[in-house]
Amino acid sequence: MDRLLSTLFPSEEDERYVLDCMAFFMVLMAACTFVTLLFENVPYGRYASSKYGFPVGVKFAWFVQELPALLVPVCLVVWTSPGRSALLPNKLLLLMYFCHYVQRSLIYPFLIRGGKATPFVSFALAIVFCIYNGYMQVRYLSHYAEYPADWVTHPCFIAGSALWLVGWLVNLHSDHILRNLRKPGETGYKIPAGGMFEYVSGANFFGEIMEWVGFALAGHSVHSTAFAIFTTVVLGSRAVAHHKWYLVKFEDYPRSRKALIPLLF
Repeated sequence: MDRLLSTLFPSEEDERYVLDCMAFFMVLMAACTFVTLLFENVPYGRYASSKYGFPVGVKFAWFVQELPALLVPVCLVVWTSPGRSALLPNKLLLLMYFCHYVQRSLIYPFLIRGGKATPFVSFALAIVFCIYNGYMQVRYLSHYAEYPADWVTHPCFIAGSALWLVGWLVNLHSDHILRNLRKPGETGYKIPAGGMFEYVSGANFFGEIMEWVGFALAGHSVHSTAFAIFTTVVLGSRAVAHHKWYLVKFEDYPRSRKALIPLLF
């Protein structure tokens, strides 16, 4: 792996420059995505459309599209020189990243019940994003990120780590609620209830956004910040779309429930 990277990047300064450019490009893509999503929903799940390609089975799609976000980082950590991955702040940030993607790629897909197929274009774009972001986040943390020796006691790291943990738990619990909405044999949509769904329509999205905002606060880098911005744009838009859909679909939908941020939005 080191040989491959040294072929692609003549020096560490070159690779660091590319990583920084990737982060800024992700922010640019987040801005473009934000504008696009003002006019159209992310095309998967209940918003899937045949114009975005042939359908891919939902379990297969989730497993394959998320797997690169785990495999690429594993290769970077296992088959490259240690760099900075043994330092405590870097190690803890890498642990946050891997905790999310082990669950998302190896566990979550196989817990899905029902669910609509994913259009091929959405599936392919998700694979590209997971490769891109997996390399950017983990290569930076494992090889280039420099933190003071006492960074783990800094308020930003403590607050960010706590926010990540709460978001991760909210995301897991919300996914559990969504999986168990229907009894065996039932079809159709139901109103989610319990947990953060008592306050927002997109509780699972709210949890994941909290995760990556916390990760960005703890990581204190343009790379983690870019990921948090992109995640907020995509999942925030999806939460708003779900909220509008629920209000139209169910006459008894709780009017006090917000779309994404409890009591506010």
